[in-house]
Amino acid sequence: MLLLLLIAGHETTVNLIGNSILEILREPGMAERLRADPEAIPAYVEEILRCQGSLHMATARYTTAPITLGDQDIDADEFILISLAAANRDPARFDEPDRIDLERPGSRHIAFGHGIHHCLGAALARMEATTAISRLLAKFPKMSLDGEFGDPTWRKSLLIHGLTSLPVRLAARTDSQTVSFADAARFSSRA
Repeated sequence: MLLLLLIAGHETTVNLIGNSILEILREPGMAERLRADPEAIPAYVEEILRCQGSLHMATARYTTAPITLGDQDIDADEFILISLAAANRDPARFDEPDRIDLERPGSRHIAFGHGIHHCLGAALARMEATTAISRLLAKFPKMSLDGEFGDPTWRKSLLIHGLTSLPVRLAARTDSQTVSFADAARFSSRA
């Protein structure tokens, strides 16, 4: 149970925040838009959950009866994996599925699962991501990718969609000193 809580309650939220920041840094206009309209940050988080969510796959399942999905017949008692990444970018469900659209009506992604398998911590993850993004954007107006330390690298995993490194250059609003990402906690604790 502790391992499940660690992975489900920490790992996914950390990756959601990292994926969110990377997308902001790749699209500088987005940072300015979110700074100008912080009320749009929850919509941004929903779009990141949809197209850059923390999980590639839902937990494994077995069919309980024969089913047909599309033109594929699946027998009962078959092992199946559901790709959350593919479902959340389904062009039959989402117009321009690879684009972050803050005005996307009723996103209804399945990043947190569905039905009895819906994530119990979904509201907390949304709140944590919204708070982290809001604070980073407010505190570090000149945040940028820092190529001097290499490119962002992704974890090699069938389950988790997250970064192993995200080199970021930060300039705190309180001064123009450039600091490392590791120092960000010191600045936010002084706020």
